Amino acid sequence: MSFFKRLKDKLMGNPAEEEKLDATDNELESDHSEPEFKESNEPAAIETVDLKVSEQDEESPEMAIVKEVDVEAEPSPEIEEAQLDLQELAVVEDEPLEEKKPSAWSITQKFKAGLEKTRNSFTSKVNDLVARYRKVDEDFFEELEDLLLQADVGFETVMELMDKLRYEVQRKNIKDTNGIQAVISEKLVEIYEQGEEDIIELTMQPDGELTVILFVGVNGVGKTTTIGKLAHRLKSQGKTVVLAAGDTFRAGAIDQLQVWGDRVGCEVIKQSEGSDPAAVMYDAIRAAKNRKADVLICDTAGRLQNKVNLMNELEKVHRVISREIPNAPHEVLLALDATTGQNALVQAQTFKEATNVTGIVLTKLDGTAKGGIVLAIRNKLHIPVKFVGLGEKMDDLQPFDAERYVYGLFADGLDKELQNNDE
Repeated sequence: MSFFKRLKDKLMGNPAEEEKLDATDNELESDHSEPEFKESNEPAAIETVDLKVSEQDEESPEMAIVKEVDVEAEPSPEIEEAQLDLQELAVVEDEPLEEKKPSAWSITQKFKAGLEKTRNSFTSKVNDLVARYRKVDEDFFEELEDLLLQADVGFETVMELMDKLRYEVQRKNIKDTNGIQAVISEKLVEIYEQGEEDIIELTMQPDGELTVILFVGVNGVGKTTTIGKLAHRLKSQGKTVVLAAGDTFRAGAIDQLQVWGDRVGCEVIKQSEGSDPAAVMYDAIRAAKNRKADVLICDTAGRLQNKVNLMNELEKVHRVISREIPNAPHEVLLALDATTGQNALVQAQTFKEATNVTGIVLTKLDGTAKGGIVLAIRNKLHIPVKFVGLGEKMDDLQPFDAERYVYGLFADGLDKELQNNDE
């Protein structure tokens, strides 16, 4: 089957060869007593905090309305707590910034591990369903439909999938549930891709020109953390990255981005709390040009989707950037928290109306049992999911891949079917 061939060739790679490479890398690393990354005056133990701290110290969407502008007030307990959180970033495990190019198999394993909660919840129920039904009949389809809806795949996506499954079962004259998970997986991939290719690639400018990436999203979704991880990813590709601290409203946001900048080795352009975000963007663009940077990543204040004044400010930021660099920003990435399920879909719809969102970064996918929201966003809004957060480590921000995602959902069943397919 072509689907199984794609799984083997693209996703599996060659695990045996990778183990040999890992063993070689370990031998080489053992020959060096000094770690490579040792530029800072800070202790060598400083590298990664439990990133839940930096994702969770952003205010939740519910709390965003409480503190938007009152930056001149006396430090509140929340501000002091945020400052303590920043201090805790110094208590971290050693994680080298140099990143070796991951193999196909290791990336696939990240998706498998990152989707464990969804798989344990959703796929275990699918397995039970397959075990209870020997035949593929209408009762089977109805129960499968309910399971997909519970995983937040979305009503429209589920209806489309069920139509495709019924047609495929009839076309291939499938009578029993043996191998049905492979059919489901293949149809989910088809629905996501819809004939488009390379939609996960960032729109990067030619060498010598500045690429501007604007991040938007409500508070509490892990936006600042994601910016740090993306900056690390781009730096590992040899890019010079500058960060713009445009979130001037949330207490501690500028300091948090500065910590990430120090950690990944990127300059942060900032002003004081309460400054005009558009002015910060103007300064950042001039600084990035003067330093001949390759990429400028712009943070913005977390916004409630129903706050018209804040959406207007976002439009102002967009105008300032496009005035300084025609056709910029080249990417507008909307950070969404996967654990919020259908609420993430509402946010995506509203931000799409307010600005030209070019891609989604779905954070905390490893922390939810409703990972089907990826399919709902793509199928309903036609906005590609460009990156997903699959864990807390620096390299756990991965470009989205439909086949790896679906494999992560059905890994256990697909592994057995792959073995059977190989006879």
